[in-house]
Amino acid sequence: MVYSIVGIFSYPGINLVNKLSIKGMEHLENLPKQNVLFVSNHQTYFADVITFIHIFCASSWRKKNRLGIPYYLLWPFTRIRYVAAEETMKSNWLTKIFSLAGAVTVKRTWRSEGSEVRRGLDPSDTRKITEALNKNWVITFPQGTTKPFAPGRKGTAYIIKQTRPIVIPVIIGGYWRAFNKKGLKFKKKGSLLSVTFKEPLEIDYEDSSENILEKVMDAIEQSKKFMLKSKHHLMDKLDK
Repeated sequence: MVYSIVGIFSYPGINLVNKLSIKGMEHLENLPKQNVLFVSNHQTYFADVITFIHIFCASSWRKKNRLGIPYYLLWPFTRIRYVAAEETMKSNWLTKIFSLAGAVTVKRTWRSEGSEVRRGLDPSDTRKITEALNKNWVITFPQGTTKPFAPGRKGTAYIIKQTRPIVIPVIIGGYWRAFNKKGLKFKKKGSLLSVTFKEPLEIDYEDSSENILEKVMDAIEQSKKFMLKSKHHLMDKLDK
């Protein structure tokens, strides 16, 4: 019910008020219904995840790189969970409703209410994500922030080593331009939103967490080399 209601209200903003471009939905075909981890860059708190849910539901109805008419909301694909900060999901009544749509809440390992309070990986958070993967697809944002090119969190690599999931990299774009930080209000209508699903990563699960994390960050184009490439591209544009 939550998927359908949120889907109906969010569809116009994603696919009518703005334009959604989807690539790589063929990589969603024939995936098992569990132990699949989607790793993505992050631009808003909620619009990113809501778009993923739309796409996964459309894919379950055999749609190809488009949403089309959202009749898939009549019978949505609900074996989806997404990792979100506990602090965010408890902030108001709306976020509490969103949490019913599959949130796996974790404690922020670098801040709470704006203050630096703790470091490291909470074992209870690891268990929650592991349990979610046992029966679902799970979406996670390794950077844990909407800031571009922020470093990835080692917890993502630890989860990959422990659970050995199929890892699908996702690259999103345009959301920071179209929506506010929470992803619930428009900033600029008519924006192009893009979501690209890549092939599953080839991962040596016995490799170090550092190397696995580096591979993930490269795949979602948020590593240092992509930051440098982005800076060079910006400088070239300014020169022109």
